[in-house]
Amino acid sequence: EVQLVESGGGLVQAGGSLRLSCAASGFTFDDSAIGWFRQAPGKEREGVSCISNADGRTYYVDSVKGRFTISSDNAKNTVYLQMNSLEPEDTAVYYCAADLIGVYGSSWMDEVEYDYWGQGTQVTVSS
Repeated sequence: EVQLVESGGGLVQAGGSLRLSCAASGFTFDDSAIGWFRQAPGKEREGVSCISNADGRTYYVDSVKGRFTISSDNAKNTVYLQMNSLEPEDTAVYYCAADLIGVYGSSWMDEVEYDYWGQGTQVTVSS
């Protein structure tokens, strides 16, 4: 059974940091890509970042470049999203998602590329 379990969300002041974790099980982690998406109230879900576990390539949406860092611990089957310099606009429910065969180029931002999703974790940034 495939499972993706997010953790690490919470309430933080603007300028602060949080680290999200996505613990994966039930599939071949090294062949996969793990993406982070977020959905703010009243907005569509958007891709935030992605890491290809096969070759380590990383992808970011422009609004988080330089502030967020995605990394993967293949020994623990866990992907992290380090979020620094948080802004109120980052407030959202954050989801991790797994593409079992990897992603290529800009396809990482397309939700339909992903096979499984976690339950989400709330991130709230106060001003």
